[in-house]
Amino acid sequence: MNKDAYKQKIEAELELVKANLAALKAKAKGATADMRINYSQEIETIESNYAIVKSKLGELADVGEDAWEHLKNDIENSWNSLRAYTKKIPDNINEIKKGLK
Repeated sequence: MNKDAYKQKIEAELELVKANLAALKAKAKGATADMRINYSQEIETIESNYAIVKSKLGELADVGEDAWEHLKNDIENSWNSLRAYTKKIPDNINEIKKGLK
């Protein structure tokens, strides 16, 4: 996969993260105060990791074809951290829904 294709792939995945995060935020707004507190830190962590991946992706435009593999490894590591947090989002939304009933 070349640099441009890789960037497009990660950008598409980031859009999914952004949509899932927006859903989590919306559900958290309607939750109890205790639940909002619990999820606010998780949301901040996801947003922070999202920003890191987005920043590293921005750096990709500045590196040549020969040097991008090193940056790709950094992006992959950051992406894996972000993905670990975002896998919890559907469970978190379901937990909030249960708390609202």
